[in-house]
Amino acid sequence: MDQQRVKLGIGPINWSNDDLPELGADIPLDRCLSEMQEAGYEGTELGHKFPTKSSILKPLLSKYGLSLASMWHSTYFVENNDLEGELSGIKEKLEFLSAMGAGVINLAECSGSVHGDRNKPLSSKPVFSDREWDRLIMGLKKAGELCETYEINIAFHHHMGTGVQTEDEIDRLMTSTLNDKVYLCADTGHMIFAGVDPLPVYERYIDRIRHIHLKDIRENVMTEMFDKDASFLDSVIEGVFTVPGDGMIDFKPIFDLIKDSDYNGWMIVEAEGDPAKFNPLQYSKIAKKYISELINV
Repeated sequence: MDQQRVKLGIGPINWSNDDLPELGADIPLDRCLSEMQEAGYEGTELGHKFPTKSSILKPLLSKYGLSLASMWHSTYFVENNDLEGELSGIKEKLEFLSAMGAGVINLAECSGSVHGDRNKPLSSKPVFSDREWDRLIMGLKKAGELCETYEINIAFHHHMGTGVQTEDEIDRLMTSTLNDKVYLCADTGHMIFAGVDPLPVYERYIDRIRHIHLKDIRENVMTEMFDKDASFLDSVIEGVFTVPGDGMIDFKPIFDLIKDSDYNGWMIVEAEGDPAKFNPLQYSKIAKKYISELINV
């Protein structure tokens, strides 16, 4: 692997939370972008404070030496009978990403998801039936065909509180989409939170990983949240996520695997939490230092 092709970015969710907009509501976008630049990152993902016109966003990011790596898009293939409507929503995002020069869209299936509801514990996550899995896979197959026409890759984001959270669910999705232009956004923090060892997942699917989210976990907070049967958002507020180098994950074996592979995409640092408790600039610098000591980015 030519390590110079692996790019390191950081998510705006460390400064302002998309699911809980009150977290970081007072932080202006210019501060977020300038601190990304100060900490040494070269890219980011779309956040809710970003302009959604490429003609405005592209020069704004360029001002801070940044480019757009990807964006999240929620799909509802399982519960929405309007497949064409789902694909139309994806197409709109693909046109934006294409104009921004980004090569990845992060899709997450949010049918029945509890991750955005503070009143629903993670234990109430949806479990898809065989029929629902068939609907999801068919939708992703069609989405893969659409994305291929834009030369943009689907990086499917497994996520706490959704129907694709556990190792078995990740495996089922990946094996069911083997020839369908569907790839993986491998998120270390969501794996650990779901009881999944990230390294074997990376080993199995390294050739199909198109995007990487680097999150760490505060083990004591995770244990407390499980004991309380907490919601995903309450877990975020309490600080279950942190940056690489500040939590329980040993990233060295994962980075060694990446170095020995042909991976040439983005690695995005994420650690959504309360920026009033966990200073985004301070933690982004912690992550950059730790990661740079293990892999050349």
